[in-house]
This record gives sequence, C-alpha cells and structure tokens, in this order.
Amino acid sequence: MARIDLKQLAHSYRRNPTSAGDYALHKMDLIWEDGRAYALLGPSGCGKTTLLNIISGLLRPSKGQVLFDGKDVSATPPQERNIAQVFQFPVIYDTMSVFDNLAFPLRNRKQPEAEIRKRVEEVAGMLELQEDLNKRAANLSADTKQKISLGRGLVRSDVAAILFDEPLTVIDPHLKLLLRRKLKQIHARFKLTMVYVTHDQLEALTFADQVVVMNEGQILQIGTPQDLFENPQHTFVGYFIGSPGMNFLPCRMQNGSACIGELRIPVGSGTEQLQGDYELGIRPDFLELHDNQVAGSHRVTIKEVEDLGNCKIVRVQLAEYSLKVKLPEGRDTPIETGYLGFPPEWIRLYADGRLLERSAQYQTQRGASI
Repeated sequence: MARIDLKQLAHSYRRNPTSAGDYALHKMDLIWEDGRAYALLGPSGCGKTTLLNIISGLLRPSKGQVLFDGKDVSATPPQERNIAQVFQFPVIYDTMSVFDNLAFPLRNRKQPEAEIRKRVEEVAGMLELQEDLNKRAANLSADTKQKISLGRGLVRSDVAAILFDEPLTVIDPHLKLLLRRKLKQIHARFKLTMVYVTHDQLEALTFADQVVVMNEGQILQIGTPQDLFENPQHTFVGYFIGSPGMNFLPCRMQNGSACIGELRIPVGSGTEQLQGDYELGIRPDFLELHDNQVAGSHRVTIKEVEDLGNCKIVRVQLAEYSLKVKLPEGRDTPIETGYLGFPPEWIRLYADGRLLERSAQYQTQRGASI
C-alpha cells in the first residue's frame, strides 16, 4: 500500500487555460494516508473522476505533483503505478470463466499457479462467487459481472491503492448494501488504501474513514461522517450531506442573537461581538417542534408532513422562510400551528458560505475567513 500526496494539484482540459473557469480541478493539497479508506463525494461533474484518473495515471495534471510514498509519479504511466481501478461498468473478459477473470491480473505478473488459486479462492469467498468460478462470465447477470470486476481489483495484494469509480451504480439496491459491507470487511482485514468515488452520500458515509466533499472542482471539506454532519465547513456541505439537508436562514447578528425580521434567535457564547449579515444554519434533526409555546420558541405554520416510516419530515413556515424539521416516528405533529425551538449548541453561522468558528479570532466584524 502507499501514502498518496497531492501537492498544489490543478487540472484543465484546455490547452492554455487563462482563468479559474478553465479549470476542472482548482489548486488543492491533499494527503491520503497508507491503509485508510477514503470517499470522494460530490455531485456529477464536480471533478471526482478527473481527480481519480490523475491518481491512477490516466491523466497528467496541468499543475502540481502526485506523490506515492514521497516519490513523484506525476508523469509515470498507469502500468507503472501499481494501481488497481474498478470502474462504474464491469470491465471483464466475457469469454473467460470467472476463475480466469480473477486470476488474470496475477497471471499477468507471472505469479505461481498455486498462489494464484489460493488468492482467487480467497477473494471469491469474500464476494460469494465460489459457485460461479467455473462459469463463463458472459452468461452472468450485471450484478455478478460487477462483483467479478471488484474481485479483479481486490485480488492483487501488492497494489499501492485500489480506486473505485462509482462501482455500485449498476448493482441491485439490496446487493449494494451487502457489497458495501463486504468492502468494509475487506478493508478492515487487509488495510488496503482505498479511494471510493460516489455521488451517493450513503455510500460515502458508510464506506469511508474520511470523506472528501467536492463541488465545482474544489475540495470543500475533509472529515469523518460525524464531522460533516455536525460541523459542515461550507453551506454546500450542509446542504449536500444529510436527508434532508441543513436549513439556512439569512440573518443579522446583534448582541449574540440572530435577527430574522422581528424574530431574535440566541446563538450562544462566542458570537457576542459579531455584527452584520450572516447565514444561520441548523440541521432538521436538531430543531425542536412543540405543540405549545416554550421559552425561546417561535410560532410556525405547519405546511406539510411527510411520513417516511422511520421518521417524519415536517415543513414549517417561519415568517417568510420555509424550514424542515425531522421528527422520530410515533411523535405527534401539531396540526396547523406549532412552536419551533433553535438549540444554540446546534446553530452554525456562515459568512460567504464558510463556517465561522466560535473563537476569539472570529469575534470581529464580518469578513473573517477560514
């Protein structure tokens, strides 16, 4: 396995880029530690696959360096990087048996046949392919073909990293859950360096130790699933992570309270000196919806209740703004009018889309950046 460093990396598909808009990837520094599982998460077109192809050597970056264990491999071709890559659609040999497909990467490296058989049977057991080993790949389902493709990526134990480019897109939803669990078990057992590209937050948050959130060619935050949920560093992360995403309200800060029209919402300590315009962010999970008015709550109109079986999503109207509240299943919902509480410990403030930390350095006028 290998530690992967990206230094001042940027990429444009234009021959002579002249502006920031010409870049598919904006300048970034990133470290992937040896033996950990990472996810690249973001919407389609945000640069995830471009970044993955630069790591694998399919693309050479316009600027910056790719280092494997401190060695610059920016100009090294894919076959010399010792990378395994699993693509969105199965890449297998239909005329070969499942066994021969799994064995191909090892035979290509002239490994002894006894070791090949041992490793193929081990990987087939992990992916529950034992009964298919003697079958021709052409006769198998799309789900099974993708399992073979995953197995071809996993069968080599000497790779620097395994890169997954949305590998479960064509997989049946029930099987997706099982394969995600299998990949987690494989990672825990072999400590492979894995980078998993997806636009599906559930896949990313359940697979990875660390999630890299991207949008429009930029890395907005790197963190654990808990970090991303509780402390999104950018409004896009708050919106993109969570179901439903974070609520955002424009506000004006005065004396430690967020003023929304005539409403005043206490934000908590560390914000007393803030003055000016910000955005207040809070998760639907942390809002408190009451039948009767309690201290610090604000009257809202109940607009819609969506029962999802394990929870309810309630859309409420606060002044001119619509917010979503997430309630546990079985909890009664106010019929027409309710009272909404904003726990200060779960309120986050944003300036120009970036999170303001509650520390002395941010107890200043708007304009501090992180």
